[in-house]
Amino acid sequence: MKILGIDTSCDDTSVAIVEDGNKVLSSVLSSSIDAHKDFQGVVPEIAARKHLEAILYVIDKAIKDADTSLDEIDLFAVTNRPGLLGSLLVGVGSAKALAFSLNKPLLALDHIAAHIYSPHLTNNIEFPYIALVVSGGHTIITEVHDYGEYKVVGTTLDDAVGEAFDKVAKFLNLGYPGGPIIDRLAKEGNKEAIKYPVILLNGIDEYNFSYSGLKTACVYSTKKYLKEGYEATNENIAAAFQISAIEPLYIKTLKYSQKIGIKRVTLSGGVACNSYLRERFGNSKDFECYLPALKYTTDNAAMVAGLAYYMKDKESFADYSLDCSSRVLNKKYNKNKSIK
Repeated sequence: MKILGIDTSCDDTSVAIVEDGNKVLSSVLSSSIDAHKDFQGVVPEIAARKHLEAILYVIDKAIKDADTSLDEIDLFAVTNRPGLLGSLLVGVGSAKALAFSLNKPLLALDHIAAHIYSPHLTNNIEFPYIALVVSGGHTIITEVHDYGEYKVVGTTLDDAVGEAFDKVAKFLNLGYPGGPIIDRLAKEGNKEAIKYPVILLNGIDEYNFSYSGLKTACVYSTKKYLKEGYEATNENIAAAFQISAIEPLYIKTLKYSQKIGIKRVTLSGGVACNSYLRERFGNSKDFECYLPALKYTTDNAAMVAGLAYYMKDKESFADYSLDCSSRVLNKKYNKNKSIK
């Protein structure tokens, strides 16, 4: 079965064709990141306009790269939640037009569920497992028992981890996006020079995250945490910040793994590109970690088309009244205490 997936949840226009869930025939992405650099963040209206400019070209290239035709597509899949509404509408509108014109079924999927699926594109992963989704908009620990079915265990109470990277980079005037820049500078810095706090929450928030305090400590109180004999260079700040941002991810994931006895963990989302994060989790002796290929960490449509193969018999196909949501549409727990 050939499935064409579309993802326009934020600033990347992505279309992919995947066969039988994990054979990626094509994966095409058009980034609008250059249009947002002057603003040091994604501007929703600009992102939506860039999707409109790119969507037809990206669809056409995905079809050509897969050496197939639209008539050979069996199913169209698109993310319609969560994300930027203007961006999502471009992808949903395009998917509805394709499904209608070719009289093919249409499946609407959750963007987070697609990220959780992304490591499956290059790994054989047994259920159940713990999935950590880390990006500019999300920091989520989930417990996964089947494709597209997951229980949210913890999330961020303020900034997402990727957002914190971007905000610190903006304060230091390093450029945008901040994640790759801080990752690069951290390799040149001395991690012993500065010791920012590792922020862990207790009680009902023991599996939740908070990055506003770390961001504030880094931006306004670096001298307080600077060790004698060292300088607060950008490289040293980046090295210290990166450790304090990522350690809570590992500590809380490990804590939940030990609590429920599941020793399989996956990473996904744009921050899963971070070299320190991949090393910290990938070299763990506490659990078995599955990492997606770097090209499938950031927003992409291959994860959408791949997940659709397994969800086609679980969810009803969408009709042409399909709408979008900036947030997850259904937060009700089912009888297995999962979120669909």
